[in-house]
Amino acid sequence: MTQPVGRRKRPTLAAIASAAGVSTATVSKVLNGRDDVGPETRTAIQRLLDEHEYQQSPRHAPRRPARREEPAHRTIGLIFDDFMSPYATELIRGVTDAGTAAGADVVVGRFSDDASGFSAGAAWARRLVEAGRDGVLVVTSDLTSQHVAGFEEVHLPLVVVDPVHTPQADVASVGATNWTGAFSATEHLIALGHRRIAHLGGPSGAAITLARLHGYRAAVESAGLPADPRLVVEAGFGFDAGFEHATRLLTGPEPPTAVFAVTDVCAFGVVQAAHELGLRVPDDVSVVGFDDTYMARWVTPALTTVRTPLQDMGRFALEMLLRLVDGEVLDPHHIELATHLVVRSSTAPPPAAARAGG
Repeated sequence: MTQPVGRRKRPTLAAIASAAGVSTATVSKVLNGRDDVGPETRTAIQRLLDEHEYQQSPRHAPRRPARREEPAHRTIGLIFDDFMSPYATELIRGVTDAGTAAGADVVVGRFSDDASGFSAGAAWARRLVEAGRDGVLVVTSDLTSQHVAGFEEVHLPLVVVDPVHTPQADVASVGATNWTGAFSATEHLIALGHRRIAHLGGPSGAAITLARLHGYRAAVESAGLPADPRLVVEAGFGFDAGFEHATRLLTGPEPPTAVFAVTDVCAFGVVQAAHELGLRVPDDVSVVGFDDTYMARWVTPALTTVRTPLQDMGRFALEMLLRLVDGEVLDPHHIELATHLVVRSSTAPPPAAARAGG
């Protein structure tokens, strides 16, 4: 049963979709003359469009009915907390490559800081629909249940990439095997002979932070090493966090001989801190990152890191979203891509004095 749209001169596509109880993509199909919408649904949508004198924008102007095998043109929003990073660059490449192959446009934007609470979350989602987004990819942002409810209210398909918090069961997501990657990174350092290994983690409570911390701790415990809480630091994902906390650790009374950082960018901060303290990487301190962004190969020394298939994550996320836009039901809702350790020049056995003391 359809619901009243409400009194407004120019109802949005989202309002029509909400009143009909369908997705914006389904309304768009009716506007574009697609033949893959059921007759009852098509009639209900068309009645709402006629009743409210919906004014079609040029983007939704009628055109020749597309053959079923030809996908409709779609515009996808790709939203970051911070897209000025090597991590974001890799994901953007994967998403845009997949978008080009699928005939979809990708518009990159920033997460809305003021979209808190249900009403604000819904308003943000409506703005995205009114801007012509057929679906949205949200990357590493703190997406709340209010945000998700806002997207559901306007029937805007959503996929979360590398979620900060564990997503709701019905929210599609793409991530990586963070626990396994952290375990392999720490295990590598232990195999080299390191016994005092620091872990610079991300923000507390974040799902990826906890997974990488648990992988680190599991490797330390498996090796029978003593757990020193002073070596576990809640730092952050960025360069400044890595620099600041590594400086404190490396100038302490019992400095670590190796540091495992939660991201490559954080690891770059560790390397810079060691350099400014007159320490050599890896002769005096080994450093491992996480993600294997393109810059990991460019820095000196080249960074040992856990490879997260960021471009593949972007591609999978875009493909999942387009399936949702087309009305498909996803099974499974959540995908984790495998990580693996890439050993380069930033890790080596600890100094002889540390080996003798261990």
